[in-house]
Amino acid sequence: MQNSKNTNDLIEEPSVITTVLKLWPFIWPRDHPDLKRRVFFALLFLVAAKLATALVPFLFKFVTDVLAENDLGLPMVPLFMLTPLMLIVGFIAMRILTNGFNQLRDALFARVGQHAVRQLAFITFTHIHKLSLRFHLERRTGGLSRVIERGTKGIESIVRYTILNSLPVVLEFALYAGIFYYYFGFFFVVVIAITVVLYSVYTVKTSNWRAIIRRDMNLADTAAHSKAVDSLLNYETVKYFGNEAGEAQRFDRSMQQYEGAAIKSTTSLGWLNFGQTTIFAVGMLISMLLSAQAVQSGDQTIGDFVLIHLFLMQLAQPLNYIGGVYREIRQSLTDLEVMFALLDAPIEVADAPGAVALKLDAGDIRFNDVYFHYGPDRPILKGISFEVPAGQTIAIVGPSGAGKSTISRLLYRFYNLKGGSITIDGQNIEEVQQDSLRAAIGMVPQDTVLFNDTIGYNIGYGRLNATNAEIATAAKLASIYKFIVSLPRGFETEVGERGLKLSGGEKQRVAIARTILKSPPILILDEATSALDTRTEQEIKSALDLVSQNRTTLVIAHRLSTVIDADEIIVLDAGRISERGTHQVLLSQNGLYKSMWNRQQAMSDAEKKLRDLVEVDRI
Repeated sequence: MQNSKNTNDLIEEPSVITTVLKLWPFIWPRDHPDLKRRVFFALLFLVAAKLATALVPFLFKFVTDVLAENDLGLPMVPLFMLTPLMLIVGFIAMRILTNGFNQLRDALFARVGQHAVRQLAFITFTHIHKLSLRFHLERRTGGLSRVIERGTKGIESIVRYTILNSLPVVLEFALYAGIFYYYFGFFFVVVIAITVVLYSVYTVKTSNWRAIIRRDMNLADTAAHSKAVDSLLNYETVKYFGNEAGEAQRFDRSMQQYEGAAIKSTTSLGWLNFGQTTIFAVGMLISMLLSAQAVQSGDQTIGDFVLIHLFLMQLAQPLNYIGGVYREIRQSLTDLEVMFALLDAPIEVADAPGAVALKLDAGDIRFNDVYFHYGPDRPILKGISFEVPAGQTIAIVGPSGAGKSTISRLLYRFYNLKGGSITIDGQNIEEVQQDSLRAAIGMVPQDTVLFNDTIGYNIGYGRLNATNAEIATAAKLASIYKFIVSLPRGFETEVGERGLKLSGGEKQRVAIARTILKSPPILILDEATSALDTRTEQEIKSALDLVSQNRTTLVIAHRLSTVIDADEIIVLDAGRISERGTHQVLLSQNGLYKSMWNRQQAMSDAEKKLRDLVEVDRI
């Protein structure tokens, strides 16, 4: 329900005018005079093409009157020369010129349109990465990518149609109205004007109605795409529970909503086309009847009748096009409104004005009376204060939901504090630049998510400019080098979506290797071994001990056996520090830590007995 609400919030505002104004700086870029020149010359060729188009009907009128032997007041020219010249040379030349001007216009404007697409897509992508973790946890990734995809496609349509098609249609209407007034009188202009106004009003009204249907289609399409992506990302979970049929039905229900909206869209398009054709046909009928009557009365020539007919036929093209242009613009604006609303989403965690880079000395970390909640009704940390001295290892343990992982997120500044402060070497992390803060911290998380790329790329992600030799060295220190080189493609081996082609232990070693490559002075181990078996856990722990040497290390742990050597262990309970001390001191206190230790030891003994029974049974 939350996701639907957020999606609707993105769609309901803003207006068409607001969206066009936001897009205008990308169509007319201030810092690109070369692109402005392209727009100017494209418009110049646009005008030339329309003037050439307007000359074609006059050529037919002239030839028709000559063939009908009307007195045009022109010098006598042999008919065998006049007709070929006017029809072949004149008509073909104008057609070639018109097409040539249009192609030059499109060629000049291509870079403008693509520049707008690239710039806005880049700004949107960058903005999304600046949004807080809270924003991303409340959104479906599949739906978000769909919004960006449709929005970027809509940019080029609007850029092209507003500059290259809407303006020429207005110019053509004005040109034809002047010609009709000069040659045939005011009444013909009135008939054509009424036809154009009725056609345009009908098109706009119907297209607005269809825009609502389009939005419903987009919502259904986004929902279906989100469910498909979510299901595929959780492929193994689907298989674990045998819910393929349920996932298919869930997806099909979303597609059923899309199907209904798509049928409405197609039906409404039929009504739009039928109404447009009827309105223009009636306007043409009235104009042709008036012209026929004028020919019979001698006020017009046969050539005039042909001229009016040709102008009306040429007028039908931009009129029909303006309907298509408006539909495209309206539909693209519908997509862009969502994308611009995404750009308007506030950045919750931003650098303070005048923020400076973090100046790291020893790497001492202090939490000073820290309060935090994800929502007012869900307090997480309630006045936490502790220190991680430079070069020491401090462990945070406690029951599930005590707020352990929240501490690492706050240190990375994924959220703003609700009270208190966090300092590194005496500098408040909310007063330093986020990039410099995160550059000083390395993270080995519990759930290591890898990019769908090679092992080498994922290790090299720790430092993008690292050499192959440095990547190999990091892999050796993380005890994964031998495994990598044993693979047929070595470091070029693809790891699959989210690293699913690797085991849990292999993924953790890749995470350790890229953290070694980053070489941060501060290290966070967020339950880095809790999802592994005991043997793999010990192997990973040895690698982590190597990584954490001479570094300020904060260990967030579930298994207490992994933190017994920590310089200090802090026990969290319901968002408060209930106990603190070394492993032996905490055991002697007979408190929460000891009860957790006894429980885990009992479980460990039970697991060991079970393994021994399995081994005996195998023998």
